[in-house]
Amino acid sequence: MQYTGSDYNGDYTNGRMEGKGIYDFPTNTRYEGEMKDGMFHGKGTLYFPNGSKYEASWEDGMALEGKYTFADGLQYEEENWEYCDGYDRRFYTEICKGLKPAGRSQLTNKVPPLVIPEGCYDCGDGFYDPNSRVVVDYKMKFLRNADDDEHDWIVKTCRKGWDEYVGFTHKPAA
Repeated sequence: MQYTGSDYNGDYTNGRMEGKGIYDFPTNTRYEGEMKDGMFHGKGTLYFPNGSKYEASWEDGMALEGKYTFADGLQYEEENWEYCDGYDRRFYTEICKGLKPAGRSQLTNKVPPLVIPEGCYDCGDGFYDPNSRVVVDYKMKFLRNADDDEHDWIVKTCRKGWDEYVGFTHKPAA
């Protein structure tokens, strides 16, 4: 595990991770649960750095069935998914606590929204700097370098860390 940056604290059988344990990934994702022959096997939960989690039944390292819960407590449902669909574009906090009054837009599900560093974008799992093409998490730790497709998507769709005025602007006559 020294080569991958991972860490394991738990039971071993014949030198293999087996029984109950905690497996930490270098990405700050953590698995807590049952292991067999060095793999996730049985009941276990993956905890993600953004506060979300995936509880599942595992077999030989593969999830057989599970439940994903977002950091705000919303549980993903494959059937009858009602969150942010084509007919209802409200954030989960708006569904739970109601809409803000006119003129006080809610920009993200987090209230108040995170302050985006100047010149950067909020790409959902962190901040993106289009000059360095680096994505860092919300604690400013490196996540990844963006490829061309991700760069284009972020610049086109994500919230900016600066104001940009669009539309008609009155220009005085010269």
